[in-house]
Amino acid sequence: MLKPISFVIITYNRPNDMLALVKNIATLHRADELLQEVIIVNNASTADYTETKNFIKTHPNLPFNFIDSHENLGVAKGRNFAVKHSTGKYLIMLDDDAEMGNPDCLESLLKEFEQQSGSRETAIISFRVEYFDTRKIQSNAFPHKELERHKDLERFETYYFAGGAHAIRRDLFLQMGGYPVDFFYGMEEYDLSYRLIDAGFAIRYSGKVLMLHKESPLGRSTKKEKLAMLWINKSKVAWRYLPIQYFWSTAVMWSIEYLRKTQFDLFGFIKGWKEVLRIRHEEKRKEINKNTLAYLRSVRARLWY
Repeated sequence: MLKPISFVIITYNRPNDMLALVKNIATLHRADELLQEVIIVNNASTADYTETKNFIKTHPNLPFNFIDSHENLGVAKGRNFAVKHSTGKYLIMLDDDAEMGNPDCLESLLKEFEQQSGSRETAIISFRVEYFDTRKIQSNAFPHKELERHKDLERFETYYFAGGAHAIRRDLFLQMGGYPVDFFYGMEEYDLSYRLIDAGFAIRYSGKVLMLHKESPLGRSTKKEKLAMLWINKSKVAWRYLPIQYFWSTAVMWSIEYLRKTQFDLFGFIKGWKEVLRIRHEEKRKEINKNTLAYLRSVRARLWY
């Protein structure tokens, strides 16, 4: 008989964090009863994961599956690849610099999926994310742009999710075709979110499931290439699914953000705009229906950028 939950973890040159995470998973309440497997994909990292592999060998009662990829698949393709090796009903997607913050999180997650509220079935539960060291809420991992309005709510419906801190129904992930394979880094959550919501499902936040993130509250410096990918990918999402005015507002606002964060890198700015303008000729539009747009507005989605 299949157990209901699978972990899906992509690891990137952080062997110490990965070891801490597998040890954390081993301590979760009823892990041996509820975990079908823990899929770990080494995304072509050159780091030494010997300690993690040794820990896995000494815990045969837990279903760890460490897979070495021969190429860096990126976030979206990496998770798609990992999901192919999973069988659990619900997939917990984590980054390797994380730990689960409440020992009963597996039980709480199942209750959250089973709890039906509203007319839409739950496709995704997005977790509460706090900094590992300070235990303060991580605003850029909160699944709503209106943080002050929502941060004290125990649960609410929303329009996107934290990519490295959520659980999704495996059947719906496969039904939707997974993450967009042309997104190497960034904004794949929005693409999948709009497809799921347009298909009639809901994304819900739950404060009952906590993820602790080891990122510094000061954040990490983002390379110009990654900022460009965020800008281009968010523009692709807007072009594919939203009314046309949101494509232009997204492209303009993110181009300004690119300039601001790169200290006016004009070469990258011009190159980025060429990529954005090419979207109109290379990408098919799959605009969401009017009911979906009304639903997004009802959950106070930020659509302009």
